[in-house]
Amino acid sequence: MPRAPRACRHRLRQRGHLAGSLLKYLGLAVLLWVVLTTTPVLALRWLRPLTTAFMVEARVAAWRAREHGYRTDFRWVSLEQISAHVAIAVIASEDQQFPFHAGFDFDSIREAVRASERGKRLRGASTISQQVAKNLFLWPGHSFVRKALEAWFTVLIETLWPKERILEMYLNIAQFGDGIYGVQAAAQRFWHKPALRLSSAEAASLAAVLPNPLRLHAERPSRYLIERREWILGQMRDLGGASYLHALENERRSAH
Repeated sequence: MPRAPRACRHRLRQRGHLAGSLLKYLGLAVLLWVVLTTTPVLALRWLRPLTTAFMVEARVAAWRAREHGYRTDFRWVSLEQISAHVAIAVIASEDQQFPFHAGFDFDSIREAVRASERGKRLRGASTISQQVAKNLFLWPGHSFVRKALEAWFTVLIETLWPKERILEMYLNIAQFGDGIYGVQAAAQRFWHKPALRLSSAEAASLAAVLPNPLRLHAERPSRYLIERREWILGQMRDLGGASYLHALENERRSAH
């Protein structure tokens, strides 16, 4: 009779060892994932990216379509070499709470969901930080897995980078045309001038194409683009123009 309890205890010990081993390997896997994802984000706080996931995806798509003339125009410049008009234009257009949120604008998300429930087309509510995470590390799409990864990289970026670096990265990797990435490349291609010399109207035109840079053209604006540009200019004035960026400067001073 005592053999049954001993056998039962043996099986319980085996299950305990198995559960312990699984937890150990799970912990190691989580640690490895954190290290592998945190390291490039931390490095990019100071280093310039050589390319982005979206640039690579576009090149692969062009190669598959046998578009032999496709070229990536990507020219990095520091935030100090970009007109303040451009910075405030993209904030006015894409993410007016950028200086104040921690990566996610939950008010905009709620508004987008309510608009969808009323039968309107679901509009994007991605912040500038989320767009940087997506463009740098991920792929186009709306799957749950990609959204979860986007949220994870957004948290890392907001934790490890100052707001000025996030904005600098966005202005350098955002797409403004077919193969055209960053405001410096766009300014040179469209108006033959450096990004530092862009006017408020030109800055608003660039911001206006961000929702669909392959169909909208800043240098050849359609009626829709002109209307959107004027709306962005109005938002820029309402926000107070370049003075709105003082919140980013204050954050930098408080960090030192």
